[in-house]
Amino acid sequence: MHPSTTGPHAPLFANAAIACFAVFTFGLAVMHLLRPDYAPSTHMISDYAVGRWGSVMTAAFACISLGSLMLSVAFAGSVPGSMATWLVTALFAITAMGSAITAVFPTDLPGAPSTTSGNIHAMSFYVNVASLVLAAVTIAVVSLHNSRWRTHRSGCVGFALLLILALFLQFKTLHPGMPYGLANRLFVVIMMF
Repeated sequence: MHPSTTGPHAPLFANAAIACFAVFTFGLAVMHLLRPDYAPSTHMISDYAVGRWGSVMTAAFACISLGSLMLSVAFAGSVPGSMATWLVTALFAITAMGSAITAVFPTDLPGAPSTTSGNIHAMSFYVNVASLVLAAVTIAVVSLHNSRWRTHRSGCVGFALLLILALFLQFKTLHPGMPYGLANRLFVVIMMF
């Protein structure tokens, strides 16, 4: 966010979101060390919330939820009255709720029977991804039309395009024998920037 487009507390909430996302990233990195039995190419990051050390990944998902809530509050305080601002605020709020659901309901591991918890987790994944991509695209469009965001245009548009590409790769690899776990990590890495 450009400083001239923010309310007095928006930077505080944006920085809190960055801290939450940093904790998530650290938690995910730690899970790779704690669970070397999960091959990154064949396991989604959600798989780390199942079994031994699952609480670490659950806490990491909770950090995404809190970070998304902080972004929602930050955007609510920026460019008051803008329809795009309210849309982005709502999308980050939806992501916050969806990520909380992701944290509470563990996924089903590959090859395991389908469970209600796993189905809820899968639905929350789709909602979270859709909300984040729509928020990124909305911010990119705002950056193209709002002169105050001129210095951020290339970054906003580039981020939205990278996120869309990563999402495309994620869904193209959701087949047995494909490196869907690596595509999942690529999407998450881009999302964290």
